[in-house]
Amino acid sequence: MADANFAYLSLLLLPLALLLVLYLIVRPRPVRIQIKDRHVFITGGSSGIGLALAHRAASEGARVSILARSIDKLEAAKEEILLATGIDVAVFVADVRDYDAVSRAVEEAGPIDVLVVNQGVFVPQELERQGLDEVRFMLDVNLMGAFNMIKAALPAIKLQRRDRGPASIALMSSQAGQVGIYGYTAYSASKFGLRGLAEALQQEVIADDIHVSLIFPPDTDTPGLVKETEIRPQLTSIIAASSGAMKADEVAKKALNGIKSGSFIIPCNFEGLLLSITTAGLCPQRSFLMAFVEIVAAGITRFAALCFQWNWYGSIENWHAKQN
Repeated sequence: MADANFAYLSLLLLPLALLLVLYLIVRPRPVRIQIKDRHVFITGGSSGIGLALAHRAASEGARVSILARSIDKLEAAKEEILLATGIDVAVFVADVRDYDAVSRAVEEAGPIDVLVVNQGVFVPQELERQGLDEVRFMLDVNLMGAFNMIKAALPAIKLQRRDRGPASIALMSSQAGQVGIYGYTAYSASKFGLRGLAEALQQEVIADDIHVSLIFPPDTDTPGLVKETEIRPQLTSIIAASSGAMKADEVAKKALNGIKSGSFIIPCNFEGLLLSITTAGLCPQRSFLMAFVEIVAAGITRFAALCFQWNWYGSIENWHAKQN
């Protein structure tokens, strides 16, 4: 009887001990980032997720700036947000591939509290069939554009930081930045690269009270998705169907809540949460409770990942068998 009681006690104490250890060791520490009355600067802010984020930030009382390449789309977005929220956002025309152009925009915009690097382009195609110009375009916009934007904005984010409270740099990745998908070779490479950028950058800017977030949305109902689905390979559609699409406003809500909590990894749906646990690796984790879940669920989510891979590779084999 005593042995049974000891076993039950051990089962209770071990998780509690792990929770205590995690509470003591998780880094960076929890933080709360305010949105109201602060400057939120969003790239790719004229449509899709960026526009939805601008709407939400403005409705929460932020001073919002949006940057994109098209002045017509920017002006339309500005008018849309003004009608919906009564907030007059600032617009900046620049291509994120042009460091000088984004530097001028940031200088004009003034000190930044929350930077959302949201721009992205996607041309789905098997690498064998895709031109290197399209590969370079995705890498330049999605990855080098993020470097350009962050490097240009860092002085404006660091300016008098201690007096202004914690800041955020959020990067819009993709679930294709957590797992490679057929037909996403170049796109996944550009989005996987954002994780390395984010993990290293967080270490570089934590002392300045700047907190980095990585957002991982699934397929999102945007004008870009409509164009993508018209041209992407059939196998891509079959595999991507395992994670359902979300509305841009739903992604924006999840993203902004994650930014406000300082979360490093921000999943947007249940599949994204499983992916985040499975691919946690050495990424920072502010929540000791989430760290506990990652440790306990690691084996289960790895098994689930292998089941997904079994399904995907089965789809690929069946598709090729039908073609032959």
